[in-house]
Amino acid sequence: MKVKTIIMLGLFFVPLLILSSGAVTSIAMVFGLYIISGLGMSGIGMGIMHDAIHGSYSKNKKVNTLLGYTLNLIGANSSVWKIQHNVLHHTYTNIEHADDDLNAPFFLRFSPHAKHYWLHKYQHIYIWFFYGISTLSWVTTKDFVRLKRYRNMGFLDKKGEFNKTLASMIAWKLVYYSYALIIPMIMLPMAWWVILLAFVSMHFITGLLVSIVFQVAHIMPVNEFPLPDEAGLMSNNWYGHQFATTSNFSPDSSILFWLLGGLTHQIEHHLLPDVCHVHYRKLTHIVKETAKEFGMPYNVKRSFVTAIRDHVQMLQSLGKKPIEIHLETPKSVF
Repeated sequence: MKVKTIIMLGLFFVPLLILSSGAVTSIAMVFGLYIISGLGMSGIGMGIMHDAIHGSYSKNKKVNTLLGYTLNLIGANSSVWKIQHNVLHHTYTNIEHADDDLNAPFFLRFSPHAKHYWLHKYQHIYIWFFYGISTLSWVTTKDFVRLKRYRNMGFLDKKGEFNKTLASMIAWKLVYYSYALIIPMIMLPMAWWVILLAFVSMHFITGLLVSIVFQVAHIMPVNEFPLPDEAGLMSNNWYGHQFATTSNFSPDSSILFWLLGGLTHQIEHHLLPDVCHVHYRKLTHIVKETAKEFGMPYNVKRSFVTAIRDHVQMLQSLGKKPIEIHLETPKSVF
């Protein structure tokens, strides 16, 4: 974890430092450095802050808190993420109106229980653009929208907590945009819009990669989307629920495992979110055998490409208009 942290932080910050120096004169090099930085941003998101905010990076809470701020350094907010991811997503995985990862604009449909619109039949085509701009949306507007919604849901109920979190969020975002965009615009000898496009390309790489990795874990044909009963209770226990709603991919790829912060093993992560991701591969055999012992599904795709293909199939399936069944009241024979 220490080695990965140094590498990913370096991959993100070093290109930005070079850009901020003003020494770059080639447009191609500007785009190249921003894209490299985007890969580092992805690595920070999936391999550092993810474990830290879960409290699984270190046994030391202060270390986890400190490294959780790496999410703030890349433009997002650790306080909002903790609610959205740790609480809502991990507790209510794939449950409509509870798992915030299923909440999407009207033109995207991630759940069979979500309202269907005619344009959803094309979502498997245009969704890649929205995956690409997802982190850009995240660091500009989505954090503020979620912060307000979470306050209304009662999460930020301590006196002054909302205002404190909002002020902190604004300050962190100003810092991020200053060193990632404004300073390069001032220092580099080229048009501002070229720098802006390169900055957007950085986020497009990050957004596309992060979105795909997280989506192929849950929006899949083999995954379930259970709903609570009238009393608000789920029929399955929490562990059974995680098995039913989560999938792995590329279990034998040590390269992808390292690069993606262990998120190739999402089942192990969802069952044991407080365990550092470096241990997931060693736990796989135990988890798989336990699933078999208790009759739980253990969904896994052999490759990343196969997982993406199945995700596309799921998007196509969700894009089809649901079949409405109308049961007529039998006519009286009298």
